[in-house]
Amino acid sequence: MKIGFTVSIIGTIILILGIIFYLQGLSIVGPESSFMYSNPEWITYGFEIIIVGIIIIGVGSGIKIIKKS
Repeated sequence: MKIGFTVSIIGTIILILGIIFYLQGLSIVGPESSFMYSNPEWITYGFEIIIVGIIIIGVGSGIKIIKKS
C-alpha cells in the first residue's frame, strides 16, 4: 500500500472538513439550526483545521518524494 498517497488523501479530507467548518462559522453554508452556524469560534477552528490538513498533505507529498528517490 502506498503510504504517501494514503496520508495525502487523509490530509485532503481534513482540509475539506476545515473549509466546511470555516464557511459554517461565516454563515455561508449549513443549516441555521447548527451550533456552528454564525459562530466566530468555528471560523478559528475551521482555519486551524485547514492548516493541519495542508501540513498533512505536505507530509504525504514528502513521503511520496522520498520513496521515489
